[in-house]
Order: sequence, then C-alpha cells, then structure tokens
Amino acid sequence: MSIDMDMNILAVDDSGTMRVMFRQYLEKAGFTKISLAVNGVDALEKLENEGPFDLIISDWNMPTMDGLELLKEVRKREALKTIPFIMATAQGDKTQQEVAREAGSNGHVPKPFDEVELKNAIEKAFAPAEETSSAEKHTPEIRDGKVVIRLGHIQITDHLALGILKHWIDTGEVNPERFILETDRLPGWNPVQEKLETGEVSGAMVLAPIAMDLYAYNVPIKLVLFAHKNGSGFVRSSRYEEGPYSDKADFYKYKVVNIPHKMSIHNMLAHKYLTGLGLKPGVPGQKAINVRFEVVPPVKMPPIMKEDESVGGFIVAEPICTRAASSGLGSMEFVSGGMWPDHPCCVVALRQELIDTAPDAVQELTDLLVKAGRYVSENKKGAAEIALSFLDPEGKLGLSLPVLLQVLGQKNGITMDDLYPSIEDLDKIQNYMYHDMGIGKLIDLNKFVDLRFADKATGRGDAASGAA
Repeated sequence: MSIDMDMNILAVDDSGTMRVMFRQYLEKAGFTKISLAVNGVDALEKLENEGPFDLIISDWNMPTMDGLELLKEVRKREALKTIPFIMATAQGDKTQQEVAREAGSNGHVPKPFDEVELKNAIEKAFAPAEETSSAEKHTPEIRDGKVVIRLGHIQITDHLALGILKHWIDTGEVNPERFILETDRLPGWNPVQEKLETGEVSGAMVLAPIAMDLYAYNVPIKLVLFAHKNGSGFVRSSRYEEGPYSDKADFYKYKVVNIPHKMSIHNMLAHKYLTGLGLKPGVPGQKAINVRFEVVPPVKMPPIMKEDESVGGFIVAEPICTRAASSGLGSMEFVSGGMWPDHPCCVVALRQELIDTAPDAVQELTDLLVKAGRYVSENKKGAAEIALSFLDPEGKLGLSLPVLLQVLGQKNGITMDDLYPSIEDLDKIQNYMYHDMGIGKLIDLNKFVDLRFADKATGRGDAASGAA
C-alpha cells in the first residue's frame, strides 16, 4: 500500500545506540521527518509541544515511563488517541505482543529489525484491518509428484546440516525421492519466526524457545529434530584488558550485553552467567537491573561493540564469535558448550500441514539431515568448505576456511552427530526462562515434540522396541 513518506514520526528509545539505528533505518526506508525521544515522559512532552505527529514508534522497556505506559497515556488523551502506535521492542515473545495489542497498539516490530521490517510494520499499521489478518493455512505444494519443502534458516554454522544437504542435492550426490528442497536464507530471527507462523515456509531451523513460544500460541508446528548442539559463544570486549577493573563483575556492571533474540538460549545462558557473577541482568524498565540486555542483529554485534563503549560483550552463534575474537575485538568469555555441555539451541520445526500431508517426505528429510549432521562431525574440512558458500555466498561476512575449521574443531563447540531431541533439556530451558526470567509460557513438550521421525532416522525407535 502507499504511505506518506513525509509523515512526522516520533521514535522513542532510551538507548543511544538504538536511537541512532532508528534514524538510520527510517531514513533508509525513505522517511525524512524523524524526531527522537529518550523515554515516555520525553515523548509526551514532544507530542504536546512539537507536534503534530503522524506515527509513534516506541521501545517497550524504558526507565521513567516505559512504552506500554506511554501507549496507555496516548490512548487516554483526546488530542493524541488516534495517532498510530507501533511497539518496537526486545519483547519478541507472543505474550507481550498480545499485551500491546490489547492496550491499543497498531502493530509490533520485535528487535532486532532492519529497514525492511520497520517499513513493513509501518505499512501494516496504516492498513485496513482486513489487510493485517494472518495468512490462511499453508497447503504443501506438489511438484513433479514430490512435495516441496521450503526451509527457513539464517547465516550461522548452527544450520550447516541444511547447507550440507542442499549441497548434496545441488551436486546430484543425493536425489530425494519424495521431496524437493528449497532453502530460504533470511536476515534474522524475526523473519524466520514470521514466515514459520504464517506458513510461508514449510519449516525452519529456528531457536528452540521461539518454536516453543509459537506452539504455545497455537501455531501448528512440531519439533522433529535438533539442528545442532552447542555452537555459540560469549565475547567480552577488549576494553576489559584496557581498563582498571577489579573483576569481571566490576567490568560488566552498568554495561550493555547484546543478545540475538529474547526467546533464545543465548538470553538464558547470558542471564545464568551474569547472575552467577552476582549481577542483575535484564531488559530495562521496572526491574532493578545493573546489566542491560539489548537485542541486535547477530552480524551487527561486533561493529556495535567496537563503536559503543557501553557494550561489554555479546553472546551469539558461531562463526561470529570466533571471527570477532580472532580480529582482536574481544576475548572469548566462554563457549556455550563449556557452560552447558551438549545443550540444545536451534531445532528443526515443521508445519503440521506438511507432517500430515507428506509423512514419508518428512521421514526422508529427517534421515538426510541426520546423515548430513554426521558428515559435519566426521569430515570437518569438507563441511567447512561447503559452509563458506552456504553461510557467506556474497562474501559479506568475511568468513575464511581457517575460521570455520576453528569453529568446527573447537573444544565444547558445535556438534551435529547426535540430533535426537531431548525433551528433558527442552524442559530445562522453558522452566528456567519462565520461572527465573519471567519469559514465555510452559507447554506440554510431549505434544510439541514429534519423535517418530527421529526414532527411525537414528534407530532409537528400533532400540526401544528391542528393549521392550
């Protein structure tokens, strides 16, 4: 739809880095009249004295007056109540989206976002109600007698098993009998989440907490396989070595730590680590915190930490950590597998329609992904060579074979030789995030995880039958 590119926009965020990014993204999207506010109180003053404004885009978690309080105050005031309001926040879980909608928001854009996602959210906020309705159920496409399986992923080594399988198919080494594979390389977790929710993809390699959160809100998906275990790291800024800090707690106190998504194992592990140092990490707002989590795109974490002195570190998937550490930008605080050995992170989540329509194709896909995972563990050089073109086809990430070999050979690093889903480990994640962090909902994992395909692919089903 057509929107007014000359509209007056008020963007509200207490983070200086995010205010800069707001302006950059809005200008890249084509908007020219942009005002910035540092919290809800500042925003109300500007709305009353510097208006009129045509759109408000506000962060949720801010001191003094947060985004939700600002939204409610705007909706109470006669002169302001009709201004479209978009909540732009680290609150990437569905619960927070529902709260914002009920309070009167016209849309929601979870961090991290880019100019395309931000412009799409603006267009939806000005669209008639029927244009913002969710997509119809996805009907699997049949082509040449095979079902088309389109899988979303992002540019991280966590998703390398999919890259191996795609390479095998492209080179003719493997020719699936029951499915045609299409991969959808996406710029971040939010597009993966959205496409999985709407059915634009048949499935995705996605963060386990995102998948569990979607399932909690009745999105018809099932977890059929782990995508990997371990595979992330926490990089500490080199400023630690440069400054007079008594210990790690002293360094991280009152600093920012960047995470890739609120609904992530990274958020959980960073919380556990910093809490263990005696700190109080979290998103800003009503809670008393002394380490601030900010959600930013993975590929932007190294340059943001380099430029922003307030950033003490970041936690993200490889190969971003190893490349940042090897460049001298920081030091590896810990690898995730050292903190929690063999932990889950990304999973293979498939739409229920695909599972119901083509279970034989899902089984063949699962078999091949298990085979590809074993190949990564058994042939690291070959896997690293394939990873170069799969993860960085345009050369924008600056990856190299030595960096990828270091990632794949790292102690307590990423593994793909055992992708069988552990319900017990998933339960640890959801319980810690729900009880210790106040995030998400608890779900029935026995209903969410469909072990039929992994049982056959790994032979565990046969072993269980034999034991019985």
